[in-house]
Amino acid sequence: MKRIRESFLLVFGTLVFLQSCEKDVDLNTLVEDEAEQLHQPLTIPDSAEYSDSVLLAVLATEKRIIKDILSGKSKNFSGMHVQKTNPKKVYAHYMPWFQSLEQDGYWGQHWTMTNRDPNIVDANGKREIASHYYPLIGPYSSMDPDLQEYHFLLMKQCGIDGVIFDWYGSEDFNDYNLIKEATESFMGRLDDLDMDFSIMYEDRVAQQAVDLGYAPDKVTAAQNDFAYIRDAYFVKDNFLHFQGKELMFVFGPEYLVTPSEWDTVLSTFPNGKLPHLLTLWAASNRVGTGASGEFLWIAPDHLSAHQHYYDTYLQGGMITVGSTYPGFDDFYAEGGWGAGHSWGIPHDVGQTFEETLNYTHHEAADFIQLATWNDFGEGTMIEPSEEFGFMYLESLQQYTGVSYTPTDLQTTVSLYHFRKQFQNNTEVQQYLDRSYQYIKKSDVKRASLILKAVDRFYVTDQESRIDYSR
Repeated sequence: MKRIRESFLLVFGTLVFLQSCEKDVDLNTLVEDEAEQLHQPLTIPDSAEYSDSVLLAVLATEKRIIKDILSGKSKNFSGMHVQKTNPKKVYAHYMPWFQSLEQDGYWGQHWTMTNRDPNIVDANGKREIASHYYPLIGPYSSMDPDLQEYHFLLMKQCGIDGVIFDWYGSEDFNDYNLIKEATESFMGRLDDLDMDFSIMYEDRVAQQAVDLGYAPDKVTAAQNDFAYIRDAYFVKDNFLHFQGKELMFVFGPEYLVTPSEWDTVLSTFPNGKLPHLLTLWAASNRVGTGASGEFLWIAPDHLSAHQHYYDTYLQGGMITVGSTYPGFDDFYAEGGWGAGHSWGIPHDVGQTFEETLNYTHHEAADFIQLATWNDFGEGTMIEPSEEFGFMYLESLQQYTGVSYTPTDLQTTVSLYHFRKQFQNNTEVQQYLDRSYQYIKKSDVKRASLILKAVDRFYVTDQESRIDYSR
């Protein structure tokens, strides 16, 4: 311990000397020197304020670990196991359909609809997007690895067990191939964070495939899509299983509506290998013997729909999926996408989310679907936003019983901002990788210390500094 204190003083004195001489501090050299001198585990005092010497020693220790990883002497931590006091499984319905100018070269239609231009920025720095609400990090691309890290870390810190991707088939028309590619770009992150996933198939794409000449009939189109799901997704170890079978969803069905059609579609799967197929509520009779259950969704009569669902299905022996949502407030009419819905459900300062979450809990559904993580067009998003902050995620943390706090969520937000601020700085990105690893280990304090050190020594623009008092 004496050796470490002496090292702190030495580095701090060096910093003061260099600054007093009005010379640029060669930070990398100082960190390298400190890494060479530290031969014991670093002990960090429990303090809200950290001196330059403490933060510099943090970087030095991480520098040594980075060297060991790059040389193959050690490996990054794999997985993220989160303890929950509530055993209920929670899955987030996820929209992988966004594009941004920076990542993709253009703004996608789910930010623009027909009449919004995200290149227009107001006096508060907000872009013009097709939503009544605004992401805390601004509009983004689903293909952005930094976005994927940010979203899925937040989910894990709230006790979310996996995602249900909204999926529009395997053919390349409209933006459906982009949605498929974005879905598949998440697979590595899902594996790294120990998250399950499933597919919500939109059966309208089968009819569209016929209309555009991609298939001779809608049954064949759906067969092609289900064969793709079987071959590309069911082979993944983390595809969602329930009672020994893969479990997937169909939103509807609304275009393939007879049991005979679905018997043909499901013949894609080998005998005895049928998945659990869940339909929208009151639609399982369209699928016939292929249906295993029905899931609840957002409806204009709100809690009355919940009560009817549970009264009807809990006693029927089918798989039941509770629906939890923050409200409903679509932007379709304002965005030029038709007349929009004639109804809405107010967010009511978080009350709507609380009452649907608790309703689901008390009625003992098999698991919960959060509707949705990020549908900004319909105003059903629970990801952090300018309007609601961490409100919905805090409620989830309390419900699932995780040990993470809103402060931990802020650390993940800060990690995302630094990813963007230093996207061309390899050295800083390596430190940010280490912060990510510590969050996975549930050592958010250490992750935050690395971010504080980056903020202290690498951020030169005062206005860009992270406010850690939030």
